[in-house]
Amino acid sequence: MGDYEPVLLRNVGVEGAATIGVYKKRGGYRALAKALKMTPDEVVEEVKAAALRGRGGAGFPAGVKWGFLPKDRDVTYLCVNGDESEPPTFSNRVLMENDPHQLIEGTIISAYATQSSIAYVYLRVEFHELFHILQRAIDEAYAAGYLGKNILGSGYDLECYIHRGAGAYICGEETGLIESIEGKRGWPRNKPPFPAVEGLFHKPTVVNNVETLCNVPHIIERGAGWFTGIGPPGSSGPKLFCVCGPVNRPGCYEGPMTITVRDLIYGDAYGQGMIGDRKVKAVLPGGISMGILTGDELDMKMDFADPAEYGLLGLGTAAAVVVSEDTDIRVVLRSIAQFFAHESCGQCTQCREGTSWMYKIARRIAAGEGGPGDLEVMYETAGNLGMMPGLSICGLSDGAAFPIRTLIEKFRGELEQHVREAPDEIEQRSPSTVRS
Repeated sequence: MGDYEPVLLRNVGVEGAATIGVYKKRGGYRALAKALKMTPDEVVEEVKAAALRGRGGAGFPAGVKWGFLPKDRDVTYLCVNGDESEPPTFSNRVLMENDPHQLIEGTIISAYATQSSIAYVYLRVEFHELFHILQRAIDEAYAAGYLGKNILGSGYDLECYIHRGAGAYICGEETGLIESIEGKRGWPRNKPPFPAVEGLFHKPTVVNNVETLCNVPHIIERGAGWFTGIGPPGSSGPKLFCVCGPVNRPGCYEGPMTITVRDLIYGDAYGQGMIGDRKVKAVLPGGISMGILTGDELDMKMDFADPAEYGLLGLGTAAAVVVSEDTDIRVVLRSIAQFFAHESCGQCTQCREGTSWMYKIARRIAAGEGGPGDLEVMYETAGNLGMMPGLSICGLSDGAAFPIRTLIEKFRGELEQHVREAPDEIEQRSPSTVRS
């Protein structure tokens, strides 16, 4: 992939790229000027033709989502999801820190296409410095006439605000995000009605994530044909991939969705192999909520279709957590279960209680106190969580279930061995460490 030319990350590392002057010198805001000469429907159709799928995890086609808005609406809102709460995802942060005007331009074009009058950028509260970078960029855009009244003399008006969340994973779900912006507890809403019909302040609303909107200016400037020419059908366009863990070069990289997990770990343009030439034991390739691969499944393509062939929930955020051969798989199980038990909003009984039970069992197994039936109870509990079985309001519990179910399926032998050896492990520990 050495000949791939970065698109989304083209300005990363360029001095002053976060300023409007440098952004414009490098071609910024040309797509906006072009879009404003098109009709909103023409912009929507171009994005549909590009088959741009959401980069936030679900992979839903952005143009199709925009098309769900009712024709007779009077007020429309655009919410930009910059919460980025999926471990270990940091691609949106890289975009906003290094190239905030790319996001602003994509936001304005998308707002124009959907005829939104107000855009809210929902930003994770922990992004302290990023907040100031983005606010300076928004101020620059206002001063240059790209935000506010009569943008570039087009007659189109748009106000843009940053809304800082409180750091809750559940607010990455679009209706939880909307509730948070409204000043309420970030509990997801029952659907229908969907946000396109009744969203923020009970008005039609579009919610897209940062990376999705950063693709929009390039589609408008270069055309849908250019976009669909990158990557396989159904998974077109440039994509950001994160990789972390014991790899030689962890980071955020860009490429087409033709790369494999093996490429992401070992490729010269990506992770450049494992530290100390250790072997890969497991990979969570789409953030932790999509499920887990074994070290023998590294040829999975990082696109929207192939993960299902490996029993995963989807591509997710395309952020890979690499687990080395010297890692106890029980620790991975416990960490995943702990995260979702902590982040469940508690609104749905099966999610609130199920994630808590799974964490208690995982903690017991990791402490060497696991019983013969524990794995089966965890597996059965995970099978009764989520929107897919029709038992929850949002998809958090699906995200909690898939990594646990796939981990138990693919590492059952190792886990069962630990459970069989549990009495010996307990005898070798002091009482103070057994329940740590």
